Amino acid sequence: MEAFQNCRHLQKYRRRLGMETSIANTNGKIWIFLDTGIQWEILMDREQKITLKLCHQNFGKDFIATFVYAKCDERKRQELWDNLYFLASNMESPWMVGGDFNVIVSEDEKLGGLPVITEECEDFAFCINSCGLCDVGFRGNPYAWWNGRAAEDLIFKRLDRVVFNIQYQNIFPQNEVDHLPKRGSDHASLISSCGEETLNLI
Repeated sequence: MEAFQNCRHLQKYRRRLGMETSIANTNGKIWIFLDTGIQWEILMDREQKITLKLCHQNFGKDFIATFVYAKCDERKRQELWDNLYFLASNMESPWMVGGDFNVIVSEDEKLGGLPVITEECEDFAFCINSCGLCDVGFRGNPYAWWNGRAAEDLIFKRLDRVVFNIQYQNIFPQNEVDHLPKRGSDHASLISSCGEETLNLI
């Protein structure tokens, strides 16, 4: 969950959602809520991401999950890309990376507004490919973010996504991603369904 609330409200939201565990990253910008039956361990905690090792008791398969809330500034995002490169260099486990990357891969992922900055798109695409991560597609609205305006000021972008390495796809071959309707936020909620359990990214 991408949070704009003070971290002191974290437990309040955990109780409202009926979750067992709540976790915030180092600057409190990323909140994670886990249900009962999920074992977890924090592997890396940074400003733009937090990486956990997760295992659900119902199917007993460990995997690595990196939750992202990227900076809007291209130069500051480079630190995130470097962190992902570092993780990928030793990654042998099933791995999913999801959240708000604040950048798109191509002009096709945008409607309205100024032309895209090609270098930003290329850096992001290169990072995904170099880390061995794949976009498996999605169901639902292609634009996960809206600037809240209309007519000539309207902008839609696919800023949010979930990507996976081949090991993750091998253990969860029925893996799918859904974009839910936007409600109470300028971002759509994403659901990653592996055929046995679902992981909500809000």
